[in-house]
Amino acid sequence: MPPNSDPSNALPRIPFAVPFTTAPGFAALGERFFTRLPPTPLPSPYLVSVAPDAAALLGWHGDAAREAAQQQAFIDTFGGCAVPDWADPLATVYSGHQFGVWAGQLGDGRAIRLAEAQTATGPWEIQLKGGGFTPYSRMADGRAVLRSSIREYLCSEAMAALGVPTTRALSIVGSDAPIRRETMETAAVVTRLAPSFIRFGHFEHFAAREDHASLRQLADFVIDRFYPALRDQSGNPYQALLREVSLRTADLMAHWQAIGFCHGVMNTDNMSILGLTIDYGPFGFLDAFDANHICNHSDQQGRYAYSQQPQIGFWNLHCLAQALLPLWREDTGDSEDARKAANDAAAETAREALDPFRDRYAAAFFRLYRGKLGLQSADDGDEALLTGLFRLLHAQRVDYTLFWRNLARISGKDGGSDAPVRDLFLDRAAWDAWAAEYRTRLRKESSDDAARAVAMNAVNPKYVLRNHLAETAIRAARDKDFSEVNRLLAVLSHPFDEQPEAEHYAALPPDWASGLEVSCSS
Repeated sequence: MPPNSDPSNALPRIPFAVPFTTAPGFAALGERFFTRLPPTPLPSPYLVSVAPDAAALLGWHGDAAREAAQQQAFIDTFGGCAVPDWADPLATVYSGHQFGVWAGQLGDGRAIRLAEAQTATGPWEIQLKGGGFTPYSRMADGRAVLRSSIREYLCSEAMAALGVPTTRALSIVGSDAPIRRETMETAAVVTRLAPSFIRFGHFEHFAAREDHASLRQLADFVIDRFYPALRDQSGNPYQALLREVSLRTADLMAHWQAIGFCHGVMNTDNMSILGLTIDYGPFGFLDAFDANHICNHSDQQGRYAYSQQPQIGFWNLHCLAQALLPLWREDTGDSEDARKAANDAAAETAREALDPFRDRYAAAFFRLYRGKLGLQSADDGDEALLTGLFRLLHAQRVDYTLFWRNLARISGKDGGSDAPVRDLFLDRAAWDAWAAEYRTRLRKESSDDAARAVAMNAVNPKYVLRNHLAETAIRAARDKDFSEVNRLLAVLSHPFDEQPEAEHYAALPPDWASGLEVSCSS
């Protein structure tokens, strides 16, 4: 372990004016759950970017955010070079299933929680990703590179603007310190924000060690802090917790599918107990629609393909359920028959909590896609209409984002204004056939074209973080030009708006984009 990983060698604390108060939060659980240690300083840190919307969550608004970010104290704090008085840095321990296989103990291998901020918008944990070696780094260096930091920073804020539950990103602090991945790169720290970074894997960790006291303590903390109503809704608050997480995960999966987002590494240690999108690594947004698209070059079996995400979310929930079983399994002593009956009863309790997932996912899925289609009501034929559309988009490899945005421009009466969307299809006749069915559906509810277009443009983004856009910003940043990071952040912060000066960000990807690959090192 590096010398500055020892808490006794903590860096001198520095004053830094912050607009929030702090509270112990997760740190109050005790040191079975984490290791206290300071971050490893970035050599000669410099500011890459600060996100105004995320800064506002902590109380820095407008000019105040920009002024704070220019202070050396800000750069030193969020580059891990100084531990301010309000911080209590620590790395948490968890375990998990990775690519469907039990991986044992994991933990915050390159993330260090600074503090929990109490703000007008609620509690926010402040975490440095790339903060250096921790006891959970295993064979890694605990660092993040500029490339991956830019991707996570931009996507966190883009997803928030899209209305998808997500962790947030406050800033990127860079350094010229060399870091080896596939090639030699430079280091960076992205500061992440979330009400909590607790994962399914935190529960799996204590269940695997049969530390049921800590398991119960963690569950009680989550319920009391984030789901207090569950205490009154059920005689079994732990079953109620599993059910609530299941419902939130179902909603999240539907959101991902609707915007064409692929997470890429849906391990149980990357699943949030609050139903947030967490740990942006080998993610991607669909360009040409491929239901079986695999965004993670490391995922050779396609476990986390776009079409598999809802099912994998459900699989991960079963892992969480297995971890929580001891909290309601009765201790029946040594009788084998009694133990079997208790196990069966506990498993049935878990199934009851998980059963609503499918119905919740289906309801959220159809609600979101009816919105994308501009439909105001439900109809028995909607499933067939959508199934036909997905088959057509898949067969024709139509650009997903452009299709939905341009669909708002067609008329419900005839095909006279179909060109912007029709020209995305090689098989124009196939489009015409589906469009006729769609127009029949619109007429069935007397849809008004103008009102429908407004409603559709409010849910179908014009701008998403396509891989080539992120790559362009990354290449410029390697030469210390961070202007493209900031321009892209500004555009993605208003994804549904027409931004005439930013039209090129909404165009079809260039040919070279098809050669881009992202992997677990991303």
